[in-house]
Amino acid sequence: MKKVAILGSTGSIGTQTLEVARENGDLQITALAAGGNVDLMEKQIREFHPVLAAMWTEKKAKELRDRVKDLPVKVVSGMDGLLEVATDPASEILVTAIVGMIGIRPTIAAMKAGKDIALANKETLVTAGHIIMPLAEECHVKILPVDSEHSAIFQCLNGEHKDQLKKILLTASGGPFRGKKKEELKNVQVEDALKHPNWSMGRKITIDSATLVNKGLEMMEARWLFGVEPKDIQIVVQPKSIIHSMVEFVDGAVIAQLGTPDMKLPIQYALYYPNRRHLPGDCLDFWTLNQITFEKPDMENFPGLKLAFNAAAAGGTMPTVYNAANERAVAKFLDRKIGFLDIPEIIRSCMAEHKVTENPTVEQILETEAATYELIESRW
Repeated sequence: MKKVAILGSTGSIGTQTLEVARENGDLQITALAAGGNVDLMEKQIREFHPVLAAMWTEKKAKELRDRVKDLPVKVVSGMDGLLEVATDPASEILVTAIVGMIGIRPTIAAMKAGKDIALANKETLVTAGHIIMPLAEECHVKILPVDSEHSAIFQCLNGEHKDQLKKILLTASGGPFRGKKKEELKNVQVEDALKHPNWSMGRKITIDSATLVNKGLEMMEARWLFGVEPKDIQIVVQPKSIIHSMVEFVDGAVIAQLGTPDMKLPIQYALYYPNRRHLPGDCLDFWTLNQITFEKPDMENFPGLKLAFNAAAAGGTMPTVYNAANERAVAKFLDRKIGFLDIPEIIRSCMAEHKVTENPTVEQILETEAATYELIESRW
């Protein structure tokens, strides 16, 4: 039995991780953490019997304690609770499926406790990759990517000499507004932006996909995961999400990983690496697929992607500003307080006013996040 702890168990990646555990039967869930969904957390506890569970607020934790008082589970709360789940002595691997920079401290704590990381929290590497990757090496733990694109690159590089890598080809679906111009995007509604053509994801990441900001965050994550410069990462729009990403080597050979748009594949691959398991569901049928098409990303009408390359080039705390500004802007868009095109404009404005701190500590990263939030709240 492989023992697994999950941060963000009630979200999209968390629930699919538990589906993988349910289907395989040899994954033991030792600890779970969630935000505020007490109903679903109670169901998960009753099915998977973790010994530890965390909710973000003490109020939610108390409610959960009352509901599961008949079970031998300890319920904790807040950042201390997340850290306790992350370092749970019973677990071998931590699935970081929590959204936002809140995942940095638990990820660091888990690595120091000797846990491998199944990484779905891209913000951790976007903002603190210069801390996380050396620490993983120092602690002799694996960082196994769960994002479909990064899992694809990881699979393509498996067994290859990384010094012979020439370029990463990071694929994007283009989102629900692919091909549209800024004039057509002015009156986009929340419901329109949440209609992703291929993937079923959480609300925040679905909006990020619509703005192409998600691809910018993935570019910065790939930079740290695979030790390449942003100039060596090419974004390729592949509308059907069949090719999850590719790598090009110095001899011109290109290796791609293909599959259906199903997040359970990269989740399962990370949990069982280096082994593969049967995964129920549809597989690609190349007789019916007919064709796969490619396009350049539209950075003019979707400037969030270009801003990501600018943030990566600036380095230091600038990626934190990019991420934090987007996080708060997306929240405001989902609350119908700003328009769709205001999202990249807020990011641009915050980046323009920021003075970069090189090689920031975790404290400086979190201070930058807070300062970005304050700037946005004072203006929008």
